[in-house]
Formats: sequence, C-alpha cells, structure tokens
Amino acid sequence: MDIPDRLYTAEAVRELDRRAIEDHGMPGIALMKHAGAAAFKALLAHWPRANRITVFCGGGNNGGDGYIIAALARQRGLLVKVLQLVPADKLKGDARRAWQFACQADVSMAPFQDAIDSANAVGVGSVDDEGGGDGDEEVIVDALLGTGIQGQVRENYIQAIAAINQSASPVVAIDIPSGLCSDTGAVRGAAVVAELTVTFIGMKAGLLTGRGPALCGDLSYHDLDVPAQIFEDMPVSAQRLNLQDLMSQLPRRDRDAHKGKFGHVLVIGGDEGFGGAAAMAAEAALRVGAGLVGVATRSSHVSALLSRRPELMVKPVDSGQQLEPLLAAPSVLVIGPGLGRSPWSEQVLQQAINSGIPMVVDADALNIISEGRVGAGADTHNWVLTPHPGEAARLLSISNADIQADRFGACKAIQQDFHGTVLLKGAGTLISSGEETLALCPYGNPGMATGGMGDVLAGIIGGLLAQGLSADQATQLGACLHGAAADRVADECGERGMMATDLLLPLQRLVNRK
Repeated sequence: MDIPDRLYTAEAVRELDRRAIEDHGMPGIALMKHAGAAAFKALLAHWPRANRITVFCGGGNNGGDGYIIAALARQRGLLVKVLQLVPADKLKGDARRAWQFACQADVSMAPFQDAIDSANAVGVGSVDDEGGGDGDEEVIVDALLGTGIQGQVRENYIQAIAAINQSASPVVAIDIPSGLCSDTGAVRGAAVVAELTVTFIGMKAGLLTGRGPALCGDLSYHDLDVPAQIFEDMPVSAQRLNLQDLMSQLPRRDRDAHKGKFGHVLVIGGDEGFGGAAAMAAEAALRVGAGLVGVATRSSHVSALLSRRPELMVKPVDSGQQLEPLLAAPSVLVIGPGLGRSPWSEQVLQQAINSGIPMVVDADALNIISEGRVGAGADTHNWVLTPHPGEAARLLSISNADIQADRFGACKAIQQDFHGTVLLKGAGTLISSGEETLALCPYGNPGMATGGMGDVLAGIIGGLLAQGLSADQATQLGACLHGAAADRVADECGERGMMATDLLLPLQRLVNRK
C-alpha cells in the first residue's frame, strides 16, 4: 500500500485507534491480528527464504503485535522464538489475548534476561527442541516499544535493542523502530536499526525526518481496513509533499514568451575563495527557468564565473556601496552562498535587506543575522530562510542537538521568530510558512551530504520565486526538485561521489517534466 501523505503524532494515532474501536465497533484484538498478519506478510515478501523468526516482545500493544506474528509464523511451520521483556502475568488487555494466541500456536518463549544470561539472545537455531540446520535464514522482529514510549529508553530495553542491533540477522520493526520518537524522529537514548518497518493506520511523522529515515529502512504501510471516516477532522502533524502535484504550480510557457516574463535573480555572495558557491546558486536558478540571473561577487571571481557560465551577468562588488545600484533591476535576491562573515559580507547583506526585495536567505547570511548586528527590525515577511541544523541552532540560540531533538518544533520556532517561509534542511526536510501543518519533503539521499548542495537549493528556490510562484510554493517545489534530482543522479551513478553540480541537468529535465 502506498505511503500516505498525511503524517500524525502518536497522540493522534491513538485517537484514530480509539475511533476505530469505540466508534466503529472494530475490536482491538481484531485490529491487532490484522496488524500482525500484515506485518508477517510484509516480512515474507521482503525475506521469502526466512524460516527462523526471533521476536522481541514488550509489554504493550506493540508486543501484542509481536505475539500475533510469532503465532502466525509458527502456524506456517517456521522456527519461532519469543524473547519477553515483560512477564506474561504482567500483560493486560489485547496484549494478553495476543500472548494466549501465541501459546495456543505452541510458540517457544523465554524471558529476555534468561537469554542474555545464557548468551543466547538471538538465534532460534540454538533452542534445543527446535534446532535449525545450515542455510537457515533468520529474521528478527522488533515488537518492543512502538509509539507509546515516554522519556528515555529503560536499561532492560536498551540491552534488548543492543542485542538486536548486534545481530547479523535482518530486522523488521513493527509500527516504528523501538526507541525512535514517532513525533520528532529523535532517538530516545537507543533505537533499533531496521531494514523494514511496517506501520499501521496513521503514518507517524517521525519515520520520515530526523533519524527516522536512517533507522526504519524500507517503509511498508497498511491502514488495517479501518473506515475512512476516522480520519475526518483529525489534525495532521505534517503533510508529505508530492513532486508531481507541485509541478502543476509551474505554469507552461506561452509561445511568445520572453526572458522578462520569468524574473531576474541576483545572487549575492562569493567572498574571497568562495566564488563557486555563488556560481552554483546562479546556475541552479537558470536551470529551473529564471529569465535573467546575475551575480554580485568579489572582483577576483568575475572572470572565473563568466568562463564557467557566460549566460550569467557577473558584476564585481567590493563594498556595500557598489552593490546598491545593482539592486534596481532584480525581482528576487539569493544571498548567502559563499558570503562569508567578513565586514564585506555584512555590508552587502545590509544593502540587500534595505532593498526590500524578496530574498532567499542562506548559509552565512543566516549566521550573520543570528549575531544580531545586521537585519534587526527588518521586514522579513518576504524572506525564505533555508538553514541547516547548525544554522538553525544559531538562529534560535540553542544547540544542534536541541534542533534534532524536535525538528518540527524548531522549524516552527524559526518561522515564528523570523516570519516568512522557513526550510529546515536534513533528512526529511521540513517547511513552515506559519500554518499549523508543516510540509515534509520525502525526496533525497545520503549522496547529498557534500559541499554545495545548499547553494544549489537556494538558487532553485530563487529561480522559482522569479517565475511568479509564492514563497510557500517555490520552497516546497524547490525542495522536492532538489531531492528528486539527487535521486536521479543516485539511480544512475550511485550516492558516493555525487557533486552538487551533478544535479543541474536533472533539474532541467524535471522542470520540463522529462
């Protein structure tokens, strides 16, 4: 089943469960059995040769899902072992009913601590009465914690998570990797690293941002056939963006179009030694369709930029005063790529702010603003701010770790402080324009972890703004184009060794729907 676009908090998903059970008469144990069956089917589809299953079960409904999976696997003839973090006599409600179902299927069970003490935490083949032979393929099922985790992971669960992660066997996480916060994508002390995560009813926002993408592996979703009515009026934490839907905002061109119809972008940046950043931002603006693109940079970079891309209008600017007359023509500014943090940097940034022209504010422009000497009291409503977590931390005067602990909250906080539209970079890029619901970009890959990627993104957004898109539209579409272009490069050449300039031609193809 396709991944849904609406993303929810754990509290919202619990309410969805309640509506299904209480308002629509779907017994909790029936939902649990449905979830277990969906997860087991996904497991077999992912590992068709699996014949040994080790299930780590906690004490809540996530553990109940694990007992159901264990029972279904045993009924199919697989070798099964359940390692229990909570004694059976402590299980309640549907989790206890699921345990009883596993008992009826004659599933082998043992307390996790006993398995640790006997150095037998993982591996069904060592169970005396169910030994496996050579060539067996084991899969570990993480059914420890689910979405109900509060605070940090407790010590006994940390031991179980460590045992799972130290095993050589592949792991499927049920609903969410244990230890991952379903609301924020942050790790609560320790977390399971899964190759597959099977999630149910409501898509958890934390699976798609922060550490979520790294920990959940492939995502499989099942709505458990709950009525569509339970989703009505349920607030969403974020909306997962779709590139094809966003492309409809980019108008087709009239046959008599000319460059003046598609805006004029001026990239301001490239302090001594950093001219390449301004060049990449400017070329990205061209590749997504801006009509005119100029660069205001240090005089030492002018010849190099013109040699690389003669379509650019490159002007030497060695002071803020020299920039001022160049601000009469552009409709959009992109400031920050290669800007540096010198007196020159502050002068040109102040001139750009004074102009009142819509701006994409990136990189060192953000760092300078965070210091408070430039930009205080400015009207920022027509800005797009594009911080990475370190820049976001400086804007909010908190730590990088604080940003990553709650990316959703950080993105909203920056928007509240600086207005405009805010794009918080990272896995699961987030975008806030002041609405309660954030947008999340699902595109991109680890190959993008290289210098210049942010400069290209800033240029893309600037080029889209120049063509008449709103700040929100340009930022959402720009983020998706950026990630999708990188995904195309990765598909063709691989992730390792990807360069920011590799994205430029795929970008042109994407904006032309090719």
